[in-house]
Amino acid sequence: MISREADMELEAPRISLQQGLAKRLLDVSLAAFGMIFLLPVFLLVAVSIKLDDPKGKVFFQQTRVGKNGKTFKMYKFRSMVSNADQILNHILHLNEIDGAMFKIKDDPRITRVGRFIRRTSLDELPQFINVLKGDMSLVGPRPPLPREVETYTTYERQRLQVIPGCTGLWQVSGRNNIDFKAMVELDLKYINQRSIWFDIKLIFRTISVMFRTKDAY
Repeated sequence: MISREADMELEAPRISLQQGLAKRLLDVSLAAFGMIFLLPVFLLVAVSIKLDDPKGKVFFQQTRVGKNGKTFKMYKFRSMVSNADQILNHILHLNEIDGAMFKIKDDPRITRVGRFIRRTSLDELPQFINVLKGDMSLVGPRPPLPREVETYTTYERQRLQVIPGCTGLWQVSGRNNIDFKAMVELDLKYINQRSIWFDIKLIFRTISVMFRTKDAY
C-alpha cells in the first residue's frame, strides 16, 4: 500500500501513447453510444424532473477540479431543489463523511425524483458530455469541488494527476460507505495500476453496482 503521509507526493506512473489513445477511443465510443442508446431514458428523466419541481432546470452545472487542478463545468441531471446551494451552508454541520467531502443520507435538498435518480446513478448520465469534451474519462478519480481541493494535503492532491472519471474504484467498492481517506487510497491505487483492461473491468463492475442501490444517496 502507498505510504500515507500528508507531505508526501508521488509522480503518477506514465502510460504509453498507445494506451492513452486506446483509453480516449474507448471513452468517446462508449459515451457516444451511451447517449444514443439511452436517449429515451434521458427524455424520461428530464420530464420527471420538471414535473416534480417545475421551477428548476433539468440539468445542473457545477464547477469541478480536473487534471492538474484545471477547473471545468460538470453536468448532471438536477436532483436537488433549485436553491440547494443557499441551503448548504445551513447543513454543513450534518456531514456524515470525514474529510474533504460533504454527504448526508437524508439530505433535505434532494427532491423525490432526485432521490431515485441518485440511487440508480441516472443523475450521472449527462457526464457523457464531459467525456466527449475531454474534461472527464469514463474511469478515473471523481472530480472534487474547488472548496474540497483547498483542504487537500500534498498527498491527497495526487488524485488530480490524471483526468477524472465518471466511475472508478471508489464507486464499485462501497461508494458512500467509504470515507474520504479510503477513497484517496483507492484513487491512488487506480492511478498506479491503470490500463485499458482495468478500465473495461471497472466499467462492467459499475454496470453491476448500478442495480444495487443501497450504497448510493
